[in-house]
Amino acid sequence: MTRFALQLDASTREYRQPDHPVKPIFLNRWSPRAFEAQPMPIGDLFTILEAARWAPSAYNIQPWRFIYTLRGDAHWDDFLGLLDPFNAGWAKNASALVFLVSGTLSPAHASSPAKPSRTHSFDAGAAWAQLALQATALGYQAHAMAGIRFDDIKQRLSVPDNYRVEIAVAIGTQTDPSELPPVLREREQPSPRLPLAQIAFSGCFARNPSDGDSLPVDGFGGDER
Repeated sequence: MTRFALQLDASTREYRQPDHPVKPIFLNRWSPRAFEAQPMPIGDLFTILEAARWAPSAYNIQPWRFIYTLRGDAHWDDFLGLLDPFNAGWAKNASALVFLVSGTLSPAHASSPAKPSRTHSFDAGAAWAQLALQATALGYQAHAMAGIRFDDIKQRLSVPDNYRVEIAVAIGTQTDPSELPPVLREREQPSPRLPLAQIAFSGCFARNPSDGDSLPVDGFGGDER
């Protein structure tokens, strides 16, 4: 395990150790809030979204849609205003903001009418994961946020009624956290994960009676790390 761990970023190695060998990109990807306020080439954003485009989906429906803005363009301030104030306070330094929405209907096919999709959010989550990993591969980081103004997003970005607003994503180059407020500066590190034995079961669901029903959640903006 030592040989494998040495492939991790130095900032990651202290906080994350895999139970079994995986590619370092899965551990090096995390969700910082300290970004360097600099522009991103549009080609880099398109590469990140291209990776998301190739995510798997039920029946290849590809329900995800991405609405984006780059730092400094005409939509930047409007997109920031669609985040809650806490998230806007740090995401203002990102290089790109992306809203991920997903179609809630399976399209009509032959004689079958359109019907509600049971997997649209699941499929959109697969696209988010590929987006985040490609961002990491390019030297960026992506931070997903649920602390957003869902109703305002639908109205102001002309999201159709049959699409669900899922998350917002801030993408940028990670920097020193010294510019963050002290309470966030202290939290600016990769988060651990539950051991594999606590989440993967052979044969049937197994639960240690002493386990809690949920993990502690990030109380800062309702986002993931």
